[in-house]
Amino acid sequence: MAVVNKVNIKAKVSKDEVIKYQILTHCFLNNITISNSDLECLCELAKKGMKELTEFCKEISKRGIFKSSQSCRNAITKAEKKNLIVKNGSNKKTISLNMNIETEGTILLDIKVLGFEAKES
Repeated sequence: MAVVNKVNIKAKVSKDEVIKYQILTHCFLNNITISNSDLECLCELAKKGMKELTEFCKEISKRGIFKSSQSCRNAITKAEKKNLIVKNGSNKKTISLNMNIETEGTILLDIKVLGFEAKES
């Protein structure tokens, strides 16, 4: 019979933190590295849903997440290459997250992860 060491962690966090946790979990499971600024940017996009690119970049730079709209655009292009964001349209591009993230209401995450040791034959 296999012995499983179980760890239970319960935490009450803010809405932003639970959104960021979902994004980080997606990135962890898909082996994607992101910076704290990228995480903040993706969290804002998750809360807003689909957003016009230029308007979103201006908002993000005003909030101080990135220093300029251009650095926000660069981060969005990088996130698109990592398949985290989808761009739509040709003239006024819209952007949205390319992952299932819960952002509405009270959110309870029930994530189970099993780390196992392979037995040597």
